[in-house]
Amino acid sequence: MKKLLMIFALITGLMSCAGGEKTADAPTTETDRVEVIYFHGKQRCATCKAIENRTKEVVNSMFANELQNGALVIRTIDISTPEGEQLADKYEVAWSSLFVNRWENGKETRNNMTEFGFGNARNNPEVFKTGLADKIRESLQ
Repeated sequence: MKKLLMIFALITGLMSCAGGEKTADAPTTETDRVEVIYFHGKQRCATCKAIENRTKEVVNSMFANELQNGALVIRTIDISTPEGEQLADKYEVAWSSLFVNRWENGKETRNNMTEFGFGNARNNPEVFKTGLADKIRESLQ
């Protein structure tokens, strides 16, 4: 069990090293929007499930209008599927990850919130919800 936790911590640490903001080119037919993307594997721990559940809770309860008008999109991606694996490769993720990305004029600005999610979603849910909502609001401006 200790070994498994060490491996999980190592993987999480490595994923967070690739974090931060990244910009990627996209087709110019894309509409301006904010995307909340949660990646997960087939097997998930309690924290992974908390990240997904609390993310959906924040998006659905606080940003219903933005969801309805297309300004905000939420996607849950299973990286164990062929389609999910392709998207995971694009985002350079290998495990559960959370991104809040802004698309503007065909350009994507990525905000990797994985470390924040693992640090707060399960044990500090209010901190997680507030931080996620703040990042979404900032990205919508």
